[in-house]
Amino acid sequence: MAVLVIADHDNASLTDATHKTVTAAGKVGGDIDVLVAGKGAGDVAAAAAKISGVNKVLHAEGNALEKQLAESMEALIVSLADGYDAIFVPATTMGKNVAPRVAAKLDVMQLSDITDVIDADTFERPIYAGNAIQVVKSSDAKKVVTVRGTAFDAAAEDGSASVETIDAPAGPFKSAFVSEEIAESDRPELTSAKRIVSGGRALGSEEDFEKYITPLADKLGAGIGASRAAVDAGYAPNDYQVGQTGKVVAPELYIAIGISGAIQHLAGMKDSKIIVAINKDEEAPIFQVADYGLVADLFNAVPELTDAL
Repeated sequence: MAVLVIADHDNASLTDATHKTVTAAGKVGGDIDVLVAGKGAGDVAAAAAKISGVNKVLHAEGNALEKQLAESMEALIVSLADGYDAIFVPATTMGKNVAPRVAAKLDVMQLSDITDVIDADTFERPIYAGNAIQVVKSSDAKKVVTVRGTAFDAAAEDGSASVETIDAPAGPFKSAFVSEEIAESDRPELTSAKRIVSGGRALGSEEDFEKYITPLADKLGAGIGASRAAVDAGYAPNDYQVGQTGKVVAPELYIAIGISGAIQHLAGMKDSKIIVAINKDEEAPIFQVADYGLVADLFNAVPELTDAL
């Protein structure tokens, strides 16, 4: 059994999701190779070679690969597919863009957002906003799999794999990168943050969201999240949204403040290691998943907690 893992990176460093995808691929068994495709990504290839369990790193450089667009990535991956039984991709923005096109070109069923590997043909994935786990068995000779990183531990970095340079696809391709606007913040990015403080609609306004959530997050060195209700009400920007239609997170500590706990929100954070909920409604669904629950008025409890810290 040979597995090709597609590395997710920014041409300077690997994302944590790549390490977790290698862990998932390791549960299939057999040799694991990692594909690093980009421009000026030599350091990324060297970092991938250090991931435990990796047999070989394939490094492709080219202008068309700089932003890892679906067309150029698919052309490269499909050209390598004959040598592998499975292709594992992190379920990141890159992975969700690239993997469906690869699966279509290979004429196989994509196995999306898996959370466990039972054997080489059988996988688990969440459905109904995470309220049920579906077991999927594929009879395809070649598997294309996207991996939910929050479900797996990151692989260690004590490996010493070889790095092999391969040719990039020639192109030209129908789509081309035009521009991007990257939001910069001193806070950790939500999907990689170890601690997250999230606010809900109960905060009442954008001003109170900032007044009560930000100081607590500052004390904890945490990322800031929000429920969809808070985002829709304009209390927080879209990139703060945690949930089924937002970001899926699994930090070591998740503090939910004024969030009732609709299933769509729980789907995005219930795999967090420790969940703390503050809500004045003792019947709020968030308390069903919380490790620690405080039934209190957030406008009193949050400042007290912040001061205590």
